[in-house]
Amino acid sequence: MKTDYKFLIKDVDDFPIKGVSFKDISPLLASPLFKNVVQEMGNLVLKPDFWVGVESRGFIFASALAIEFGGGVVLCRKPGKLPGKIISQSYDTEYSSDQLSLQIGTGSVVIVDDVLATGGTLATVDKLCFSAGYNVQNHLVLIDLKYVPRSNYYLETKIKTLKSLISYE
Repeated sequence: MKTDYKFLIKDVDDFPIKGVSFKDISPLLASPLFKNVVQEMGNLVLKPDFWVGVESRGFIFASALAIEFGGGVVLCRKPGKLPGKIISQSYDTEYSSDQLSLQIGTGSVVIVDDVLATGGTLATVDKLCFSAGYNVQNHLVLIDLKYVPRSNYYLETKIKTLKSLISYE
C-alpha cells in the first residue's frame, strides 16, 4: 500500500500568478520521507538507460531515481544551458511561453518531472526525446493535477504511459 504524501505538499494560492494554486513540494524534499517517495516513484516504471529530468525540479527526481535504481541522467533545459549538439522546441505553458533543449543521444528513457498540469511541457519533452534519438519508455511525475484541463498539444502526442505517485482530482 502506498503512502499518501499530500500532507507534505503545501498549496500556495495566487503563485506564480493570480488564480494559480502552486503545489510547493519543498516540505516533501526536506522530509526524511523523500527517500520513500523516490523508491515508490521508481517502482512505478521499468528501469531505463536514462532518466530525463525536466528543468528544474525534474532534475531532483531524475537524479535521485538514477542513484536509487541505476541509469544515467539526461537534462532537459532552457535555451543556452546545454553544450554540444542539441535540439530545441518552443511551447506554451499555463501562463507563459517557453523553450526547452535536449542533447542528442540514444537509449531508453523515462521522462521525469515534478508536476503535470496541462501536459504541454511533458508533450514537448516527449517530442524532443524522440527527435533527439531516445526511446521513451514512460513518463513519470510526482503530482498529476487531474483537475486541470489537458492541452490539445498534450492530447495530440497520445501519451499513454503516464505514471504519477500523487493525484489531485
